Amino acid sequence: MAEHGSRPALVQPSLLQGFPAKAPVKGPPLAAADPVARVVLESPLPHLDRPFDYSVPAELEGVALPGVRVKVKFNGQELSGYITERRQTSEAGQELSTLHKVVSPVPVLTPAVHALAAAVAARYAGTLSDVLRTAIPPRVAKVEKEAQAGTLTEPVSTSGVGAGVGAGPEWSAYSNGPAFLHHLAGGGAPKAVLTALQGYGRHGWPAMLAAAVAAVRSSGRGAVVVVPDRRDLDRVEAALAAVLPEGDVARLTADDGQTPRYRNFLRLLRGEAGVAVGTRSAAYAPVANLGLVVCWDDGDDLHIDQRAPYAHTREVLLLRSEQEGAACLLASHTRSTELQRLVDLRWAVAVEAPRTVIRSTVPRVVNTADSFEQERDPLARIARLPGAAWRAAKAGLERGPVLVQVARAGYAPSLVCETCREPARCNACQGPLAMAGGSAMPACRWCSTPAPQWRCSHCTGTRLRRGATGVIRTAEELGRAFPGHAVVTSSGEHVKAGVPDAPALVVATVGAEPVADGGYAACLLLDGNSLLRRENLRAGEDTVRRWFNAAALVRPAREGGLVIVTADDTTATGALVRWDAPGYASRELELRKELQLPPAVRVASVTGPRADVGHFSDALDAFLGQSGQPKLRSVGPAPLAMSGSRPAGPAGEDGPAGEDGPAAEDRNVRTLYFIPYAEAANATQAMRAVKAANAAKRVAGPVQLRLDGVDVL
Repeated sequence: MAEHGSRPALVQPSLLQGFPAKAPVKGPPLAAADPVARVVLESPLPHLDRPFDYSVPAELEGVALPGVRVKVKFNGQELSGYITERRQTSEAGQELSTLHKVVSPVPVLTPAVHALAAAVAARYAGTLSDVLRTAIPPRVAKVEKEAQAGTLTEPVSTSGVGAGVGAGPEWSAYSNGPAFLHHLAGGGAPKAVLTALQGYGRHGWPAMLAAAVAAVRSSGRGAVVVVPDRRDLDRVEAALAAVLPEGDVARLTADDGQTPRYRNFLRLLRGEAGVAVGTRSAAYAPVANLGLVVCWDDGDDLHIDQRAPYAHTREVLLLRSEQEGAACLLASHTRSTELQRLVDLRWAVAVEAPRTVIRSTVPRVVNTADSFEQERDPLARIARLPGAAWRAAKAGLERGPVLVQVARAGYAPSLVCETCREPARCNACQGPLAMAGGSAMPACRWCSTPAPQWRCSHCTGTRLRRGATGVIRTAEELGRAFPGHAVVTSSGEHVKAGVPDAPALVVATVGAEPVADGGYAACLLLDGNSLLRRENLRAGEDTVRRWFNAAALVRPAREGGLVIVTADDTTATGALVRWDAPGYASRELELRKELQLPPAVRVASVTGPRADVGHFSDALDAFLGQSGQPKLRSVGPAPLAMSGSRPAGPAGEDGPAGEDGPAAEDRNVRTLYFIPYAEAANATQAMRAVKAANAAKRVAGPVQLRLDGVDVL
């Protein structure tokens, strides 16, 4: 990436060719000092992803400062942007346009955030404007008036915060744990990967993150904590409030609305709060004197931005840690292969509990598919609720709540023909059929058309059966199996944050498990084979993560805590039975290295119409060849599973690809590039250049470019 404030090296020669070193500046009276402002435009066009020079009129000299929002005239349009610097001269080689107006005098774009956004754009072959859209919240004029009037909050003193945290009970049981906290409190910048054991109670993972933040605050430095969703955010915020002064924590999440988010953003910008905690966008929070960045559960796909350039929170925080010399803590109940790679490279130190502590802290885990359970219950392999699971639920309900994890939401999220077992499709749009309740009529999940007289297109059968059982149907069956006990569901738009410690059956989809303050008495992990058999490179890794996240909510074995898992995969279930998440991650990473698959290498996917993808690939190969760089290993172009006219189903079920689809030349295809880390910087730079050139010349249509997408393999 070019230095801050300069034009990108890839486009600079063609833009400056034939221009003199300095340009005349004409028009209205200009600012006496530094009359040139360098502006980054808010534009998604790749060829405009560079700074532009504008003259600063004398009337705006005192407010047109670096970091403020401005409006400028560009090609006959009024565009928004940010001033990145003020200069004495310009190298544009032509008369400069004048800044139209300053939208706000608040410098919301700090140099640190600007540098971070530029690094993220370079890593993901995106545009700076797209990254700044995530990094800086929308302006709220009312909040700025409050800030000017001094009615936000007073700066918080951190003297004495975190005293004695090095001996905290949450960290003392982990190898390298106390040393990590002492290093933080002493002003150091250690890098650690934490494998936390407990997911509930006062010694759970939120308390561990809070202790680390308190340690870095005791050294007078700030911290950024990023979690996947609002439920985790509420828990971490409560844990931080218990160890930090009031007003020292600023919460950043779009779920709270624009006004609270912008108010907390300005509090951080003004130094009135020293800790930012939130979801994805909090990774860019303008925390002064940053000392620690924290990411919880990096394997959760909620950490991936759903808009270009599709950056992952983990990578953003890693870049920020390196740029600002801050400590880094990547924590979860398991360990992703990306984190295992950092441990193997010795970039980060592993913080994990010894076996003696694990055995005394975690619940007992039983796999109903092992040989011992098969001898006791020969039907356990095919039963959705084996005998061991039924006995565990019955015994657990005598001591407290019992958690039941299922794979799918709804009642019967997919239906199949009872005769031939082919998926049942809608006659109107060929979408998958589903049932919303026991007496509901089958209907299409795509177009909602009822199917009262459905007939199978394969065997002409007319009878349907459930292809999968959803959370509502499971709760209905368990309610009949255990009469007299309350049944609570948590899924979809009705996710519960917590449940009482009273006996109850809590049926939840993966990732929507509520927290019981005293822990669950037992946990049933159903539909394991369904999760493991998904057509995805990370199906096993993601299933193990979801299992561990649910099992960590269960009481220790010494208190009767029991986890029942129903799956045939011995590798994944073995990791859970042994409670050995690092071992599973290490094995997965070695297999990926052998096959040269992510994260052993980086992957880029180019998706779009066949002709446009082909043009992009040819241009990329030509660009790499001209610069003497090796050609990238590629796969494709291959047709997508569907044309893109309809989204994939909730469980990854794609729409039909048949004769009624669009012509082959119009269907979307995808080409994958596998990039060694040593060549990644040059490769992403070349991809950005090709995108910019194609957009400027309009020789081909746009394509979607994603790097390190977890769903492309």
